[in-house]
Formats: sequence, structure tokens, C-alpha cells
Amino acid sequence: MILLHLFFLLILHHTPVTLLEFRYHSNQEIKEYLLQVSAGNPDITHLYSIGQSVRGQELWVLALGVSPGQHTVGVPEFKYVGNIHGNEVLGRVLLLHLIDDLVRGYRNNETWSLQLLNSTRIHIMPTMNPDGFDSSDTDCMYSQGRFNHNGMDLNRNFPDAFAAQTLEEDEREAEVRAVMGWLRTETFVLSANLHGGALVASYAYDNSNRGSELINGASVSPDDDVFVHLAKEYSYNHATMHNGNRCAESTPFLHGITNGFEWYALSGGMQDYNYVWAQCLELTLEISCCKFPPVSELPGMWKDNRKALLSFIQQVHLGVKGRVFDSFGAPVQNAVVDVVGRRNICPFKTNQHGEYYRLLLPGNYTLTVMVTYPGYEVLTETLTIPYGPDHYSALKHDFFLQNATTTTRQPSSPRHSITCNHSVHLSAGGASVRAVWTGFAVVLFMVALSVDN
Repeated sequence: MILLHLFFLLILHHTPVTLLEFRYHSNQEIKEYLLQVSAGNPDITHLYSIGQSVRGQELWVLALGVSPGQHTVGVPEFKYVGNIHGNEVLGRVLLLHLIDDLVRGYRNNETWSLQLLNSTRIHIMPTMNPDGFDSSDTDCMYSQGRFNHNGMDLNRNFPDAFAAQTLEEDEREAEVRAVMGWLRTETFVLSANLHGGALVASYAYDNSNRGSELINGASVSPDDDVFVHLAKEYSYNHATMHNGNRCAESTPFLHGITNGFEWYALSGGMQDYNYVWAQCLELTLEISCCKFPPVSELPGMWKDNRKALLSFIQQVHLGVKGRVFDSFGAPVQNAVVDVVGRRNICPFKTNQHGEYYRLLLPGNYTLTVMVTYPGYEVLTETLTIPYGPDHYSALKHDFFLQNATTTTRQPSSPRHSITCNHSVHLSAGGASVRAVWTGFAVVLFMVALSVDN
């Protein structure tokens, strides 16, 4: 029996993934496909669940990279999330085909895939709202299936920097709690969530308290220049989004992009939560006028979005990255790494490895590094930052803190307009995320599978 298991294992690891059809796969079929890809490509993929939906369906994520099971210092973490609204379904299809594309490209030694997977760890969640999908219909416009099983809009259920917090974390929806927990386990740098119902790349902020961030009708973040660049990167690599073509009952969007608040105010969105509290710059990608496009249109929509999806991942290499060390050469966790002139609501901090990542456009920037314990001076350095995506690496620069020689004052904390009560404690490779079965258990399961892809 053991020899039979080994035989099946060898077959799995040398058999191409079943052809992925252009159609809408059920949640069970998505699970089976991800299991198949993971079992067949263990060197570049790692399947895990971040939690469960209200009805107990797993929220599966496939990580892809040359070290897919854990974080590697210096390698940025990227994520795509699809189907937060259960009836906005194109993202499910595109993300499955993106997985297929990346794996096949790597196996065929195609340069574009090798470069992405060698330099980046990519996390893909095809559906954040499997319960909503199960109850959705195929209508282009209406909202059946939009909400989770409790009838809640998941993209209105996150903590909001500009609104009073009325819910504790354990009172939020199961899917939202799962994502909040996920953000505690990985140092995500760049992200996008995929929607339907419009054709535009939307960026932070989605909300405003009509303070100094409100400028000419837009709620402008400290990293607005980077967000505009990221949104244009997607829209101009998309077949038509950059034309600003409007869907029915919507206004045209210049360059195919929009500030979220300028489009319409949204409280409790996942995009702003990622940016404010998890120091991950996220876009909301509206990728189809019809929320549930006809199956016949899916191949063309994949073709329209493929280049944009890949180009956007590459933008994780903007700016500067590195580590902060103390005077003894030990990495410093929770050191504040500020860019002068960018007063983020919550400060960007180093993770447990002392790592920081700051997405910045090419230019000269002054960075300050502060720690909250006495004996160390604020470190200030000016850096010239090139365009990293062309080389699949941001500028690498480490900071070395020095003991104060003329003063022993404790560095002052930066001032922020709100307290960061929901700020995540970033650490790599979170043990709280449940890994999927491995070894012979996977092999036996796969032998029994009959996947209709």
C-alpha cells in the first residue's frame, strides 16, 4: 500500500494541471482545483485557509512563490481578493486563471512568471464570500447574493478611520474577522480586491470626516501620488479601462481611475482598512459593467485583464525596502519608518524581522526611523529611489540605529488624528492560519477526485 501511495504521489507531481475551463466554478470545484494545483506544485504553491464563512465554508488562499509556505526576508507579500460581494463573480474566474497562468508559465520556464515568483510571494483568494455566491443569481445589476449569509455587506463591515467604531472585532462578520486576522499574520505590501458593476480602478480614501484630507471633493491620502500611479498602472494595462468608458447609469472616469470618496462615500471598506491599519496599499478594481457576465464573454474578459493583473503585481517592487537594526546588530520590531511629508493616520512599522516596505515613486525622499525605548536618537536619511518594478526589486536600504551620545531622551511618537486601536501586530508566517492537509492524505484525496474543469 505504501508503494501505491508513492506511485500516486509521483504521478501527481509530474502530471499537468487539468485544463481550466472558462465558466463559473462552484465553491466545491474551486476547492478541488486549488487542492489539485497545490498537490501538483508543492515547490511553488501553498494552500491554506484563513477561516470560515458564516455557513462554515473555508476561505481558501493559494500562495505562490519559490518559498510559498513562509515569508522570506526581503521578499514582499502581495494579495488579490475576489468575490467580497457574492454576486460580483468575474474576479473568481480571473483569479483562477491567473493561478493557472502563473503555474504554467513557471513550469514552462517563461521569463515573466519566473521573475514574478522568484521575487514575490503572491496570495490569491478567489472568493471571500462563498455563501453569497451560493445564493446569487445571474442578473447584471441587482444585488441578490451581494451580502453574506447574515445579510451583511462585507465591504461595509471593517473598522473605519473616519467613522465612530460601534463594533468590537468579535462582533464583526466571520469573513471580516478572518481577513483582519490574516492581516496580522503577513506583512502585505500591495493588494487589490476585485468587484463588478463598473469599469474603473478606485483608490483610497473611500471615506472622509471632511477634515484636511478633503480636497476638491476627493479624500486624499498621504500616498495619493502612489495610489494614482497604481490605479493608472492597472487601467492602462487593461484593454479598455483607461478609455474611461462608462457603464450604464455611471459617469465616465478620467484615465479609468477614481478616488473612492470622490466617486461615492463608503464607510467600513476593506480598502481603507488595509491601508490605514495594515500598512498595505490596496485598490478596488471594478472589472466588468455586468456583475455576472455571460459565460461566452469570459475568455475575452480574461484577455482584457491578464496584462493588468500581472503588471499590478509587479508594482509591489516600487520604492524602498530594508531592515532596521539596533546598535548591537539585532533587528528592531515596531520601529516607526516615516517618510517626511507623509503623515499617515497610523505609522508604518517594522515587522518581527525588523523589515519595512514603503511604496514610493522615483525621486528623493527623507526617511526618519524612531523607536519607542530610550537611548536611541531619531535616525534621518535622504534616499534617491529609482523605479524598482523594472528590476523586480525595490531599492534595498537598511537603517542602523545608534545610541544617543549627547542626549538620552526618548524619541517622541508621531502625532495622528486617531488612535490606532485596531492596528495589527505584524509578524510573518502566522501560526494562526490553518495549513491545508499535506502528504499522503492529499494524495489519497486527489486520487478520489473527479474534477470537472
